Amino acid sequence: MRRRLGLLAALFVTFALPARAEVEPTTFTLENGMEVVVLEDHRAPVVVHMVWYRIGAADEPPGTSGIAHFLEHLLFKGTDDLAAGEFSEIVSANGGSDNAFTSWDYTGYFQRVAADRLDLMMTMEADRMRDLQISETDVLTERDVILEERSQRTDSDPGALFSEQRRAAQYLNHPYGIPVIGWRHEMEQLSMEDALSFYQTFYAPNNAILIVAGDVDPAEVRTLAEKHYGPLEPTLDLPERSRPQEPPQLSERRLVLEDARIGQPYVMRSYLAPERDSGAQEEAAALDILAALLGGSPTTSVLAKKLQFETQDAIFTSAYYNGLSLDDTTFGLITVPREGVSLEDAEAALDQAIAEFMEEGVDPDQLERIKMQARASRIYADDDVAAMARRYGQALTSGLTLEDIAAWPDLVQAVTAEDVMVAAERIFNRDNAVTGWLKKPENVADVEASQ
Repeated sequence: MRRRLGLLAALFVTFALPARAEVEPTTFTLENGMEVVVLEDHRAPVVVHMVWYRIGAADEPPGTSGIAHFLEHLLFKGTDDLAAGEFSEIVSANGGSDNAFTSWDYTGYFQRVAADRLDLMMTMEADRMRDLQISETDVLTERDVILEERSQRTDSDPGALFSEQRRAAQYLNHPYGIPVIGWRHEMEQLSMEDALSFYQTFYAPNNAILIVAGDVDPAEVRTLAEKHYGPLEPTLDLPERSRPQEPPQLSERRLVLEDARIGQPYVMRSYLAPERDSGAQEEAAALDILAALLGGSPTTSVLAKKLQFETQDAIFTSAYYNGLSLDDTTFGLITVPREGVSLEDAEAALDQAIAEFMEEGVDPDQLERIKMQARASRIYADDDVAAMARRYGQALTSGLTLEDIAAWPDLVQAVTAEDVMVAAERIFNRDNAVTGWLKKPENVADVEASQ
């Protein structure tokens, strides 16, 4: 009893303590157009240095799918000052770590180091922004690397292939339907000319956002940024981000992917959904709450209670939504049936659970629980300077502003049950949906015997 009271007291103290004050970003823009965001956090002598480019897989020229990700790899080759691989070696020798990432809307590079190494990081990152030096051998070697990456992460993984096919079916016209890593037949043809054209156009200070988070002084960051990034030439007549958009979708798309390698069949459905729009994030906030209500918990969410515990048709359920997207995103539902339940019956049970939710509405207690979790998650996330920097980078390269980032937590807390149901009514339109089944072939024994 004493232990229980102690735990309750600890929980009360945890939620009674005031949250750490929201970090107030310092921002400025260099004369060459490079935007800079500084997030001060002096609790540890560490800094995260990130450069985000407003360019991703959805901005690639037709026929060159994978070039954004390919170029990310090539940036770890040499510059006029650094030999191939030397960038990461220097970061490691200074006790830090570095990496990079590519998405449909952005490409980013980062280092996490001791705060007194910031000058060195800027020196090297500014160097490779405009002075990449690559050879034909580099291109051929690294092209083999990304092809092998596709083999390992996509072609050998039925779930990844299923995801790729579903996404291609979801977007009839928008390049979000093209995989970030690229289609293999196009990746095989990527050339030095493709890489350098993409690099020289888009890797420019006026297409980049510098985010520095951690134990730093904004005035010092400005001095260093002006010193290292300030002299870099911008791209004149930088192309606007203009992408093909989706036409009205008039019917549901369905697909079945059979693969003898899968361990567990499942049903997944995604709906085209609005992203977080600058100055108008309210619907996205409601969709964020809707996803949490339906599938955010393995025990208390709507789908878990209905399908895993009441009918026991499923062993796993989930729902997802990510509004950080420059253009329309997706809202998804997943159900993994228990043994003996067919995918047809699993889909019918999922449909029934959603229909019951639309009839019953939102449980007020669950809504408040999810809002409390959102508040707690935000506090915990800001304890990690890298996560904080990434949150800003993703938002800013997805068309949002600093004002939108600051407003988001309050918008989530302001969501009402009515807001959630209005958003659900709009989202659950089967004309905008792709429903997929991932399953073993019916004659799987014959397939395996022939392999």
